Amino acid sequence: MRRSATLILAALGLGTGWLAPLAAQDAAPASGERINTIIVYGDDPCPASAGIEITVCARKAEAERFRIPAPLRETPSSKSEAWAQRVLAYETVGREGIQSCSPVGPGGVLGCTQKLINAAYAEKKAATDVNFAKMIEDERAKRAAVTDAEAAATQARVEQAEKDYEARQRAAADPGAVPAKP
Repeated sequence: MRRSATLILAALGLGTGWLAPLAAQDAAPASGERINTIIVYGDDPCPASAGIEITVCARKAEAERFRIPAPLRETPSSKSEAWAQRVLAYETVGREGIQSCSPVGPGGVLGCTQKLINAAYAEKKAATDVNFAKMIEDERAKRAAVTDAEAAATQARVEQAEKDYEARQRAAADPGAVPAKP
């Protein structure tokens, strides 16, 4: 609901400065982390992540700030469709049999998979150029690397503390021994 309201307001050109944060508030995953996906324009700063919050920013040109989003700019209609494409569509009308995605004839259902694949590629091609899922995955990997480095440093300190403790225990058990240097 929120996303459709954002798109409608963007299409009407009503102040898009507050739309990006509004559209960026997706549902939080089960782990409790909050994810902000924000589109920033020109040299605008990207807000920093804080705590368990992940903030990723897609940067677009300043000229795109007040434009209607790319997927909404062009409306597909029969007038804008190439004549060759219309002819191809007419060639498949009434087609039946193998690879036709038709309930008529043997093997008609085999063409349905190809039709689904073609529709998926067309949808992917028409999608926006921002891949927030990849950006979120990269941010999580970066956070995991920092956590791994901190864990390794903590582990090294714990192991050194254990060695020091064992050395003190041996020194206390044998008062005549010379303490080993760390």
